[in-house]
Amino acid sequence: METNTNNHKGAELIAALVSSVEAAREMHEPFYHLEFSQVFPADIYHQMMQSMPGNRAYRDLPGRHNVNINDEGTCTRVKIDLFREYIRHFPADRKELWGLVGDALCSREVQEAFVRRLAPALERRFGPGFSKVGLYPIPILTRDVGGYRIPEHTDTQWKGITVQFYLPSDESITHVGTVFSERLPDGKFRPATRMRFAPNTGYAFAVGTDTWHSVDPVGPEVKSRDSILLTYFVDVGVLRFFRNRGRRIGNFALNEIRSMWRQPAAAS
Repeated sequence: METNTNNHKGAELIAALVSSVEAAREMHEPFYHLEFSQVFPADIYHQMMQSMPGNRAYRDLPGRHNVNINDEGTCTRVKIDLFREYIRHFPADRKELWGLVGDALCSREVQEAFVRRLAPALERRFGPGFSKVGLYPIPILTRDVGGYRIPEHTDTQWKGITVQFYLPSDESITHVGTVFSERLPDGKFRPATRMRFAPNTGYAFAVGTDTWHSVDPVGPEVKSRDSILLTYFVDVGVLRFFRNRGRRIGNFALNEIRSMWRQPAAAS
């Protein structure tokens, strides 16, 4: 009976996320992207706010070239992979909620909705057969703290689609959203728009050569900058196939080793 109930909840959440993707605003400047005004159903978002993991449940995410390591050697971005095997040490209620969210984000239906809505940009990169290009979803819960920043970049070409859902509890830090920029002929950047870091909002874009985005330094007034990063990695060819799954297995092993040294209440 419990399994049927969970399956029903999962199907409802998937349908709600698909509706959110379909309803997202289509924007063309400075590059093609979607903007969300409400991602998750209100009741689910409330539960997420009430069930945010404690700091000790996260592990460091140094980023490429250790971009997230500050001068003191502290990592300014941490993460939790939202796969069932990663959150199995959570308390039962949190494990159920975040497992439900992670499963829905990895669903085929949500992926297909993103491919439909981002079709113009995906076709520019992959050609007419873009809808048949394999994608491998990786959802992670991230937490940024004071000092976090990331300069203008376009994301690695290993990625096909980048999605970020903002998870603040209120509108007190709307100024720390992602900045989308245009690169000028002289190599400098002109900020074009800044996402509002507001509750239950977000954005999505197909990774391209013009998808320049950044985050200004997060100030001390920000206790935590919480979000979900949903990345669809290109999953074509033997190299990418094994790389995507190998990274997942490797990260799981690191997570298990780390959990052995944590107190049982780390996720509380």
